[in-house]
Amino acid sequence: MKTFAVIMAGGVGSRFWPRSREKMPKQLLKIFGENTMIQDTVKRINKLIPFENIFIVTNKTQKDEIKRQIPEIPAQNIIIEPFGRNTAACIGLASIIINNFHPDAVTIVLPSDHIIRDVDAFIDIMRRATEFAYKRKGLVTIGIQPTRPETGYGYIQREESEIEENIFKVKTFAEKPNYQTAEKFLESGDFLWNSGMFIWRVDVILEEFKKHMPDLYEGLEKLQKHLMKDDFQKQVELVYGMLRSISIDYGVMEKSDRVYVIRSTFGWSDVGSWEEVYQLSHKDENGNSIHGNCFLDDVKNSYIFSDDKFTAVLGLENLIIINTDDALLIANRTHSQDVKKVVDYLKMKKMNDYL
Repeated sequence: MKTFAVIMAGGVGSRFWPRSREKMPKQLLKIFGENTMIQDTVKRINKLIPFENIFIVTNKTQKDEIKRQIPEIPAQNIIIEPFGRNTAACIGLASIIINNFHPDAVTIVLPSDHIIRDVDAFIDIMRRATEFAYKRKGLVTIGIQPTRPETGYGYIQREESEIEENIFKVKTFAEKPNYQTAEKFLESGDFLWNSGMFIWRVDVILEEFKKHMPDLYEGLEKLQKHLMKDDFQKQVELVYGMLRSISIDYGVMEKSDRVYVIRSTFGWSDVGSWEEVYQLSHKDENGNSIHGNCFLDDVKNSYIFSDDKFTAVLGLENLIIINTDDALLIANRTHSQDVKKVVDYLKMKKMNDYL
């Protein structure tokens, strides 16, 4: 059984503005520790999969920085999307490339910007998932046992009976709920957080694309004819220009009858906002997480990052403050999901220097 990894790394991390920019998005930043998020992602999965079998899907803007940060990945394994078309297209593009070498290979699909605390438990789950996906020819996703009524994650409802230990058929997928619904999900005991990680055989996911997303499959068939040819990247641009932007969840996972979930507990977070960074960060006796050149007086329960500039904060609490060389964000922690509105405003005003 051949196993590959596909790391999706094309996002711009708009909720992490002003640190996250188009040229240097969240996955390329050091949010926790000495490694960037994508470096940690590659390091983790490399415990199971050799560098030559790890593919990274990104865009032209981020390609060089990814090469610089992860020189161990062969240059030909960095797949360039001409522009974002959501996760279905991204996964489809990587799948036909891997299919060209090993049609029955198992592929582990991972976002590039997640935090995982228990790496050994993560690797054990991935090993089980690859074996199950190969044997059962199923689409496997990783469901995280919820610890709180979280409204920032999607959910997966599992069937009652186990197929194997902690492996279930999927009953349904649920979008990000409001707080009351999230509480009900937690109380029911059969809902898991949707981690956005997937494991399947390449031939199986291509069959499912053909069945549930025939327009995407048609585009992938066109591209297959140009694999290993000089005009491949040009053909990718032409095909992508005709594709709809659809997630793999909506395009395939919610429609397929061969979807399984593995219930997991390995200290996972998709770090979707500055509030989550605050929650995961070390804090002082006043509940503050401080990074950089700062002075605080009578400040409580806040996350403060100051790049090179000196930042002084007095008599405030429950804030997110991100001070970079050209922009300043000040937000109540309860509004951390709204940072994307700033990015939308900058795009509308064509203030591209701040993007």
